[in-house]
Amino acid sequence: MAATMLSHPDHHQLPASKIGTLVLIVLSLLICKLLYTFFTCPTKHIPGPWYTRFTHLRLKYAVITGQRIFYIDNLHKQYGPIVRLSPSEVGIADLASFKEIHKIGSKFLKSTWYQRLANFPKAGLFTMIDPRQHGPRRKLMAGSFARSYLVKNWESIVREKARMAVEKIREEAEGGKADVFNWWMLLASDVSAHLAFGESFGMLESGRPNQFIRCLKKLTMGAGIMAELPLLRLLRFIPIQTIQELFNGNEYIFRGADRAVQLARSATSSTNIFAKVIEDCQKDGENHIDDMDVRIEAMNIIIAGTDTTGVTLTYLTWAMLSHPQYQSILEHEVAQLPDDFTENDLMELPMLNAVIEETLRLYGAAPSSLPRVVPPGGVTLGSHYVPAGTTVCTQAYTFHRDPAIWQRPLKFYPPRWFRTANEDDMSSGTPPAQSPDAKLAFHPFGAGARSCVGIHLARMELRYAVAFFFRECKRMRLCESVTEESMEFENFFLIAPKGHRCEVTLMKGSE
Repeated sequence: MAATMLSHPDHHQLPASKIGTLVLIVLSLLICKLLYTFFTCPTKHIPGPWYTRFTHLRLKYAVITGQRIFYIDNLHKQYGPIVRLSPSEVGIADLASFKEIHKIGSKFLKSTWYQRLANFPKAGLFTMIDPRQHGPRRKLMAGSFARSYLVKNWESIVREKARMAVEKIREEAEGGKADVFNWWMLLASDVSAHLAFGESFGMLESGRPNQFIRCLKKLTMGAGIMAELPLLRLLRFIPIQTIQELFNGNEYIFRGADRAVQLARSATSSTNIFAKVIEDCQKDGENHIDDMDVRIEAMNIIIAGTDTTGVTLTYLTWAMLSHPQYQSILEHEVAQLPDDFTENDLMELPMLNAVIEETLRLYGAAPSSLPRVVPPGGVTLGSHYVPAGTTVCTQAYTFHRDPAIWQRPLKFYPPRWFRTANEDDMSSGTPPAQSPDAKLAFHPFGAGARSCVGIHLARMELRYAVAFFFRECKRMRLCESVTEESMEFENFFLIAPKGHRCEVTLMKGSE
């Protein structure tokens, strides 16, 4: 019996010739598909690398390796302001086209990429595509982010948290060195969480992020990757904690966000912004917002307000300590402030505000693409017709470094933002003010009706943090661990320093 069984081949095994035939068929089909895409590519008439006529894999590779902004910027340098990125995606670095895409009332709607990025049970302010949904929601949220409301209800909290963050930085620097990347991130996290939940997470006091923030950040990074490669969502089934936090943290995050709902609907709640949102909602009787909306918008506030502000402050600190001529001017400027200075005082300081604007230009935390979809009928952008349904992408990274708009665009030069900068003497080698197009090209907080609703909160945080730091931390310098290489951008939608640290220390003696 055994001998008989051994003598018969396994009928479940395919002969090598059949396997080879199957492989050949699959390869042939793949080649046919690629050739079909190549010859029928709707964007084939637009300049770009030959391979972008049939595949998006090179673009995806740039995304998952944190190089998207550099890859697209280099393509613009090679092929011009309108460049094909893939068969269905086009990069736009033309200012007139940018204005057309992002103007108020634009027919260019957000692409579904935003919803893949968030992967929430329902759309929030950040991911809503339909303007009929987004308009009422933005109007409802805008009241809580109006500068007048923030000054009245939140300025004292922002001021105290900024002061505490600087105090922690100084204490650590006096003992050796302080990582401003960590402290600025904690500041931004604490402010955003307090705003969204109505109570402090106490992260500045403890010196480290709590579990909710850690999971939310991992979830955000995982979402950025999965938005480009949806098949990676299958990784959420791997029972390893770090992978679960990266690709399947929604359940934990939503449980944590229940606290925002509880405080928003509490009769005694006064500092959770959703208490005002719900109150305003009840007044007009139209813009309904339920508990899931509160959870989602609370998470959006923390996601949008943490890394953006924390990263921008980190690069501002690095840039200023790398340019002591501006550091000394700023230190003198903020030293003249009264002890009880307010944001209104800070808004009048020319160097402080110029430093913030220049940092947002070169190192704003969100310089990546803003994908929009070409409306029915197609459109001519620049001298190129772009068919309906094509995704068009504009990125601040390229606009903020355009030599046609900014003199010496790669130079960190805060005086370019002074009101008298047009009077600069170019014979001295000093860059002049930006061109008249600069106001349109400058968009660190997005553009048009979809710009960041939290811009006034972000600027308030930036002003207070910068004022306290350069007022209380004079004679600060960068540690040797901080190099050009460690501060290079890592780009996963937002940017961050590759070294994920920026250490400073106080100068000793006669240094």
